[in-house]
Amino acid sequence: MRIFRLIRIARVAYLYGLDSLVLEHEIEPGLRTRLLFAAQRLMFWRDLSAPRAVRLRQALEALGPIFVKFGQLLSTRRDLLPLDIADELARLQDRVPPFASELAIAELEKAYGKPVDQVFASFEREPVASASVAQVHFAVLPDGREVAVKILRPGIQPVIEHDIALLQVAASLLETLWADGRRLKPREVVAEFDKYLHYELDLMREAANCSQLRRNFAGSDLLILPEVYWDWCTTSVMVMQRMHGTTISQIDTLRAKGVDIPRLARAGVEIFFTQVFRDGFFHADMHPGNIFVATEGAHSGSYIALDFGIVGTLSDIDKNYLAQNFLAFFKRDYKRVAEVHIESGWAPKETRVDEFEAAIRSVCEPFFDRPLKEISLGRVLLRLFQTSRQFNVEIQPQLVLLQKTLLNVEGLGRELDPELDLWKTALPYLERWMNEQLGWLALENNIKREAANWAKLLPTLPRLVHQALTATATPAPNLELESLAAEVRSLRQMLWLAFAVAAGALAFAVLQ
Repeated sequence: MRIFRLIRIARVAYLYGLDSLVLEHEIEPGLRTRLLFAAQRLMFWRDLSAPRAVRLRQALEALGPIFVKFGQLLSTRRDLLPLDIADELARLQDRVPPFASELAIAELEKAYGKPVDQVFASFEREPVASASVAQVHFAVLPDGREVAVKILRPGIQPVIEHDIALLQVAASLLETLWADGRRLKPREVVAEFDKYLHYELDLMREAANCSQLRRNFAGSDLLILPEVYWDWCTTSVMVMQRMHGTTISQIDTLRAKGVDIPRLARAGVEIFFTQVFRDGFFHADMHPGNIFVATEGAHSGSYIALDFGIVGTLSDIDKNYLAQNFLAFFKRDYKRVAEVHIESGWAPKETRVDEFEAAIRSVCEPFFDRPLKEISLGRVLLRLFQTSRQFNVEIQPQLVLLQKTLLNVEGLGRELDPELDLWKTALPYLERWMNEQLGWLALENNIKREAANWAKLLPTLPRLVHQALTATATPAPNLELESLAAEVRSLRQMLWLAFAVAAGALAFAVLQ
């Protein structure tokens, strides 16, 4: 079975001229020209007039949904791919015919152990959305709540394992035979794809992602998310609140329904930066198909997010790194950008700041020859990643995912409002976040957060001080007596100082 699939992949690659992608990257230009000429003469019936990126996209579409999803992942690795290929792969759409309703019902009965009519008051047989991994049906719970039921595609697991194995073989060959293959890290990219694809196969994980995002935006007018109904969720079925809205790509319809489009564009930017810098937990698949807008009721004009199979997470170090980089770029302080890389540990400690600064300036300064509203934050971040690789900076997967999401947000925002100035919209939020992290407000918040620990520690301080002071009763050797006495005096001072500071901080926190 696998050999036939491999033959089909080779046939599709041959028909779309993917061999030319390899030949175009040979080191010796003369040899490259001769090989390309020979290939064109020997296989003259192939139509290779389309650009290489278009042919690669078409080949992936011909190979099926798993390869389409792989191409979508590749489009996010703009730090590795040529821009023409990354841009073209970003156009891939996960359009897959729905599977039969009988199979969907069989999956539900398998998951619940009883007929579907005993689970739902009503269940719509026709799906409303279909993708490579799952499809969605509308239903009504016994208590009358309207829900969307996401069902994993039957038999998808062995198909994925089969195609992943082939991708791993192809990645190993690519890395061995292609001169530029090792730099592109194909095996690492396939491993990353394997991880994310298996995440999508666990609908309980997706439900947990949705629940976390909903909790993060509880009470918000910016973004509303469906409630997860856990009693009906399994690893192969996810049941959530049915959301009513208009797809965000239908701008004329939204405008006709009274939605303030420029405000909607600014709100999208604020949602993104709130997820990134406040929560460190962001929806990483924010393309138009997953974003709706509420047009009725109290939440009219609010975003509605769907499909939570892929989310990104950021540590405090990541958030600080990004915020300081964005602010430094806005101020064109390239030295600070270089310093932040080194301080955050992304660049080796031995990196020369002046050389790193010069490299960053050379690739980023051209951005600022244009009006700020025309500058792409996503592309600035991309160029930063590309430059960083020259200094042995290994870009972390969560930052690549973030850069892809930022490009989605930018594209969506400017489609809504071509005059959107992303920098102007984002800067106040970044400055406010930095003040909260580094200013007096940050100190106050940290004291409040640590007050419970200090309340537990303070009663033990006198005993710890007494133990430290009485430890000096053991005679020390004459040669070390003076040194030990000095250490004891220093320790005594530090302990009393710590006691005083902790007591004052606890008092301050209590008063607040």
